[in-house]
Amino acid sequence: MKDFIKFTFATITGLILTGIIVSILGTITILGILASSETRTKVKENSIMVLNLSGTITEQIHKDPLNLIFGNDYSNAGLNDILASIDKAKKHENIKGIYLKAGTLIASPATIQEIRNALLEFKKSGKFIISYGDAYTQGNYYLCSVADQMILNPQGSINWIGMASQPMFYKDLLDKIGIEMQVFKVGTYKSAVEPYISNSISEANREQISIFLNSIWNQILDGVSQSRAISKDSLNAYANQLITLSAPGNYISNGMIDTLLYQSDVKEYLQSILHIDLKESVNTLSLEDMINVEDITLPENKSNHSIAIYYAEGGIDDMTSVDEGISSQKMCRVLQKLGEDDDIKAVVLRVNSPGGSAFGSEQIWHQVMALKEKKPVVVSMGGYAASGGYYISCAANKIIAEPTTLTGSIGIFGMIPNMQNLLTKKLGIHIDAVKTNKFSDMGTVFRPFNPEERMHMQAEINRGYDLFITRCANGRNMSKEAIEKIAEGRVWTGEMAKELGLVDELGGLDKAIEIAAQEAQITDYRISSYPEPENFLMNLLYPQKEDYINSQMQETFGEFYPYIQFIRNVQKQDPIQTRIPFELNLNL
Repeated sequence: MKDFIKFTFATITGLILTGIIVSILGTITILGILASSETRTKVKENSIMVLNLSGTITEQIHKDPLNLIFGNDYSNAGLNDILASIDKAKKHENIKGIYLKAGTLIASPATIQEIRNALLEFKKSGKFIISYGDAYTQGNYYLCSVADQMILNPQGSINWIGMASQPMFYKDLLDKIGIEMQVFKVGTYKSAVEPYISNSISEANREQISIFLNSIWNQILDGVSQSRAISKDSLNAYANQLITLSAPGNYISNGMIDTLLYQSDVKEYLQSILHIDLKESVNTLSLEDMINVEDITLPENKSNHSIAIYYAEGGIDDMTSVDEGISSQKMCRVLQKLGEDDDIKAVVLRVNSPGGSAFGSEQIWHQVMALKEKKPVVVSMGGYAASGGYYISCAANKIIAEPTTLTGSIGIFGMIPNMQNLLTKKLGIHIDAVKTNKFSDMGTVFRPFNPEERMHMQAEINRGYDLFITRCANGRNMSKEAIEKIAEGRVWTGEMAKELGLVDELGGLDKAIEIAAQEAQITDYRISSYPEPENFLMNLLYPQKEDYINSQMQETFGEFYPYIQFIRNVQKQDPIQTRIPFELNLNL
């Protein structure tokens, strides 16, 4: 009995001591994370910025404590951090060049184009850019073609095959499980509903996809042709010859690559460029290091003037809380505060959204109108700013887009599932109803709409479309008839949208900030970003489990994650949507 008590006491003591040690180590880890996030990076002489072109690029990144603590290594980068870091590297005298490491990059054509333009601006400083890839994806090759020297692994390849869009269709799957999607829409080109009611691309949708794909591809050809001194005809010929499966040596002979090296030999190559001894190490700065380099790129601010950038990224909700994407309620609240802040002289809306709830889009539009009465509002479009994304943009004083931005898609649809066959024929569940009024059970998933209900629903969709057209016409100072000719849900690239009057100028976020300053008539200003990130310590104490789960799912499913995300969120969507196809599946 004494031995049992001694053993039990020793065990309890051990557990207590272990708990204390773990708590101490945890505290040290947390303090280390906090300290590292606040430490300024010292830039040594002869340094090189290393930009890993892998993983997913979003507009901005908010660090999730759970990912940091558990060491989630899925590569995410914020476009804002990348652009700012390239600008810092251009202006810092100790940084001699940029080394691009090409991997598997998930980013829209417009995002890639904006980074590429920043690198072209960097080259004006006279500093070098070197790129290396074990294999170049098409998007990464387009981006890296700005490099002075492009290096490929001796057994590597370049994926150069042209562009395609391969949307996924679910009609037969839904038929098999007994679900009918009841669709109401306005717009010949409003194709977001096609995957649920068809097994192939409609002729109208095929036409618009073909046009904007060729527009984007032409931008890629122009960029590569100018940087690599290869004619566009030759580049198209290489794509048609399936040069992707060519021997690596052929890439040198046709001018697509400068040299073949193994990654382990690139260090020596960089040492020769820096004119340092082979025994010396190369001073490199990662993107994380560059974020913590002191920012010397902004104008000296001798006043309290500020330009606010609000990042509106993802799908638009219907004024209810959302786990990710654009919360219209939150966005309206922040825009209202920005309007009331006298130190903020202009607001740039960075819109990267395929749209979403028609109701949520209207609420944001209303708040943008109220904000515009107090100070200039300039929209900078990212990869997408279409349908609801265009709805929330059209009221701005100026709209700036990249040539490869996907925008327009001025149209509206409603989509409500009918699960009667699933319940009765597949599962043997029968539904009955007792009603007080004629339409008391309308809109449930247990039965289809009857003809009268369909008539009323289509009338509501038509009314929403007319309102959308009106908002665009008023915002762009065009007639409703002129907007209707380019609406009907049709998607345009930024390049085409400028010709049609939907966009004012072509360019990136820096261009939008410059125009916002001109509109506000200020020269000295600082930049503030919204929505502001949550306090790191508060996130640590009250972690967002959903954020961590989403990041793990993104790491697991990769390019298929958007489809998983859509299926998870479809049941929470507003039935009336202003949205382009959720995922165009471009092979970039």
